[in-house]
Amino acid sequence: MSTNFEEVWSERRELIEEALKKELHEGRELDATLTKSMEYSLMAGGKRLRPILLMAAADACGKDGRAFITSACALEMIHTYSLIHDDLPAMDDDNLRRGKPTNHVKFGAGMATLAGDGLLTMAFEVLTREKNVRPETILSVIREVSVAAGTSGMVGGQAIDLESEGRRIDLTCLRRMHMGKTGALFRAALRTGAILAGASEKELAALTQYAEAFGLAFQITDDILDVTGSEAEIGKPIGSDRRNEKSTYVTLTSLARAQELADEAIESALSAVEIFGEKASFLQDLVRFLSHRRS
Repeated sequence: MSTNFEEVWSERRELIEEALKKELHEGRELDATLTKSMEYSLMAGGKRLRPILLMAAADACGKDGRAFITSACALEMIHTYSLIHDDLPAMDDDNLRRGKPTNHVKFGAGMATLAGDGLLTMAFEVLTREKNVRPETILSVIREVSVAAGTSGMVGGQAIDLESEGRRIDLTCLRRMHMGKTGALFRAALRTGAILAGASEKELAALTQYAEAFGLAFQITDDILDVTGSEAEIGKPIGSDRRNEKSTYVTLTSLARAQELADEAIESALSAVEIFGEKASFLQDLVRFLSHRRS
């Protein structure tokens, strides 16, 4: 990975942090505790990977991705909502997220549920604030994101996850679950960046292929880190998957095979964006970063 990669990521993360706080407080506040609960999780840090991916996709298509930071913020709101709900006692019942007590531990399960609901619905309002983009393009983006967040994506994947606890599933079912729960928002981030940038059909197809490979590599790496990582490194308790009796790429194959599958997915992602040349250098470094995380 190049020094420029780290500089660009750092610079854009700072822009995203500022923009997120601005967008969160743009509307009228009805309940101060709800706003605090939303802000607690939204501003808890993290890699800001989904908004970074959106901007990088626009870069690859020849536009400055920073121009679409409003839509990028919307995706981070959706991601944060999913984390809040994923941690709830009725779901994974985790007490730590990004090195801090989870939202329901801090504010209670009821308020945490509302905070997630608030962030999800606010995200679509934020998408409509994107400037200098044609209305029909905004509609395409809203459809892209709503499909990713709904029953065909994140919600559907979470449902499979819930039904799979305590029983062994096969790799096909596992991949379908993660394509919804995790991969759908990666796919929406990259496709949204491409749509906003006016990508051609060929460019959109290439970024879709990259997104699917990236999502797979990300999830396998996450499964590996649940076994080999540290709590300080990943910001949540180690062994959560084992405790919740979840099937993972590690438990269904082996640690060594999971690492091979992750490497194959990374190579597939790298190959997908070759058509963009140097304009996709950040995307290439980004998927290589996944390999670096588990080394």
